[in-house]
Amino acid sequence: MKIYTKTGDKGTTALFGGTRVPKHHIRIDSYGTVDELNSHIGLIRDQKIDELSKKILINIQDKLFTVGAVLATDPEKAILKSGQKRLNIPTISTEDIELLEKEIDRMNESLPPMTHFVLPGGHQTVSFCHIARCVCRRAERLATALYEINPFEETTLHYLNRLSDYLFVLARKLSHDLKAEEIEWIPKKNS
Repeated sequence: MKIYTKTGDKGTTALFGGTRVPKHHIRIDSYGTVDELNSHIGLIRDQKIDELSKKILINIQDKLFTVGAVLATDPEKAILKSGQKRLNIPTISTEDIELLEKEIDRMNESLPPMTHFVLPGGHQTVSFCHIARCVCRRAERLATALYEINPFEETTLHYLNRLSDYLFVLARKLSHDLKAEEIEWIPKKNS
């Protein structure tokens, strides 16, 4: 498989289904941001973290490819006039979302209750989680904007929302595991 095709040299790219759109199209920005998120999650997975978290992160990376496929699919080309799927694009299931929720609950059980916001940082691995969380939120914002123009399965949006929560709790868990300082944000009073 050749990496370069030269078909994008004039500033357009093809969606699943063949439709060409400008590279600055919101659909491209949406799935490009999901791809960026996937790379950040790979960076977290490459750190010295527990094996269960690595396993969950691999699952998340797989699901992000699904999210990207959903976002990269031209809705007009995905469904035949008869209503049947034309393209074999996977979807995000409620079970995928529930896995994130179960992991959030499991990690939270061993953490002290949160009473304030926390400042990102404390350890490089924790910072990588916070960066991924922020990129996830951006991906979610772009996906919701795209959804308003061309709706797709809502579970895709639910997954991105829950994933940012997961990444926040993972950052807290790794702070705990790595014995990193978690600095609370306490607003200072004006003098």
